[in-house]
Amino acid sequence: MTPKPTLIIPVENQVRELDPKLLLACVAADRGFTSILGFRREIHFHISSFPGGIYVSKSMTDASDSMFKIMQRLGGRVVAWDEEALVHLPPEIYYSRRLSPVSTQMVSHFFAWGQDSADLWRNYPHFPPDTPIHVTGNPRCDLLRPDIRGYYDEEAGRIRNQYGEFLLVNTNFNHVNAFSPVQNLFRPHTAAGREPKFGRAAFGMTREYAHGLHRLKEGVFGAFQKMIPELEREFPDLNIVVRPHPTENPDVYRRIAASCRRVHVTNAGNIVPWLLATRGVIHNGCTTGLEATIAGVPAVSYRAVVDADYDYGFYRLPNLASHECFSMAELLNRLRDILEGRLGAAGGEERRRLIEHHVASCTGRLACERIVDVLETMPSDSARTSAYERLQGRAWAVGRRLVKRAKERLPGSHNKPEFQRHRYPAISLADVQDRTLRFQRVLGRSRAVNVRQVLGQFFEISG
Repeated sequence: MTPKPTLIIPVENQVRELDPKLLLACVAADRGFTSILGFRREIHFHISSFPGGIYVSKSMTDASDSMFKIMQRLGGRVVAWDEEALVHLPPEIYYSRRLSPVSTQMVSHFFAWGQDSADLWRNYPHFPPDTPIHVTGNPRCDLLRPDIRGYYDEEAGRIRNQYGEFLLVNTNFNHVNAFSPVQNLFRPHTAAGREPKFGRAAFGMTREYAHGLHRLKEGVFGAFQKMIPELEREFPDLNIVVRPHPTENPDVYRRIAASCRRVHVTNAGNIVPWLLATRGVIHNGCTTGLEATIAGVPAVSYRAVVDADYDYGFYRLPNLASHECFSMAELLNRLRDILEGRLGAAGGEERRRLIEHHVASCTGRLACERIVDVLETMPSDSARTSAYERLQGRAWAVGRRLVKRAKERLPGSHNKPEFQRHRYPAISLADVQDRTLRFQRVLGRSRAVNVRQVLGQFFEISG
């Protein structure tokens, strides 16, 4: 038999992406594929060590152009989904931020979360008309399904043992409270009387849209800071666990926790076991609200500050998928209903149709299985390029690595080593082996998956 191409699966935000991509690798291993997983930045730096194969991209932005070109020179192919296409900005802004006219031309197959993101891509003016979009769902949503979330039983149990009964506050204020100030919508320390300079979060936005989003996020951010100690006072028998967005600066929440007795701040692990362990989730426009509802967990969107253009534009899906509250009194009453068993997860036929339009894999076959179906149709030929082109690809990869390494040392860089460690902490071979074993159990597979560490920091997953 002709060997199948190696899958190169980069992981950027470990707590959000590692488990779903490891599940994809396990499903692929059962079909005869070998996968390489590791930190996205480092995989890019070592990409010439994995010539050929299929690169599974999490985005198709302008920043992807050079890597996709390198992959083509090395004889590889690119398939892609977009981690940010589920809860997305208005199309004209989304297109400028998330889709590159160059990168989209180099993708062989697109994997959509649901019909909503498929329609969004197909309407992109530069979308290649003959490139297929497969409405598969996303591996992240596979983890929420009853047949898979048993993978987290032990972890959810450990969380309950540590925190007891708790409410989960999930924040997403990385537009105004980013890990690095240059990642906010606006940069700090502007001269008096002058317009603030855009930060990285405002890329692709008009100044009017960015200012409106900034006002909303600042207002909600302030409301959440007041809400957290209030929850502790109102529910003396519960702990309050605050889980910041992976690219947020957690310091403000740690200061709040320091003045409280039962407020805890953590970003440990994937969100799913926290959903399974909590009594309820409080958020505002956060994807976690949607994930909670899919998992059958009560979620409340606390909208103490309101702007309909954003709340039912950018954040429409997670807000409508949750119970909505517009004041502290309303929030506390709704939480009491949840805690006393009078109110469960948000439901109803209208919500079901909304969610199914955006997420294709809540029922039926797993998104991972549907994605691997497509990968199996792709040619395994790795000799699509000449020796000169492969040499050129290696040279480009080395040059790109040297430039990136130099830039991360510059003052004000958003890619400083401490930020890289924050979003992708070190992980051991034993940990990855344990995760793959648990996935095999919930998948009902008796055949072991082989896990091997390569180049010191990447993991090879094979059948």
